[in-house]
Amino acid sequence: MKNFILLCILVVFTSCYQVERNCSDFKTGEFKFDYMIDGVKKTGRFVRTETLNIDFYEGKVDTSSVRWINDCEFILKKLNPKTNSEKDAIHMKILSTEGTSSYTFEYKLAAKKPNRPLRVEKGIAYRIN
Repeated sequence: MKNFILLCILVVFTSCYQVERNCSDFKTGEFKFDYMIDGVKKTGRFVRTETLNIDFYEGKVDTSSVRWINDCEFILKKLNPKTNSEKDAIHMKILSTEGTSSYTFEYKLAAKKPNRPLRVEKGIAYRIN
């Protein structure tokens, strides 16, 4: 009985917890994020406006269009894809925010490819300005 009461109290307190999601604060701005390639940690930077996302990584610049679905989700589509895989749109979703300094996001292909597992990746973007 004692364990049951403790479990009920735990469930009540955890069910009241709300993740902070002030997504509109992150619709535009300059951000950086870390990513791994072949076990090497690298840092990328991007600038997002209402309609464009400009990526700066490894000395390259890449531009994508931004189409907002709602305040927390948008679709990225490269403006000048060089390969067939770059033609695929990416679905981005802001999962949580930390004040106005950072947000946690997940991304995946906007349209699932047949006979391939859906791969969902997560990351954290930090506001630069």
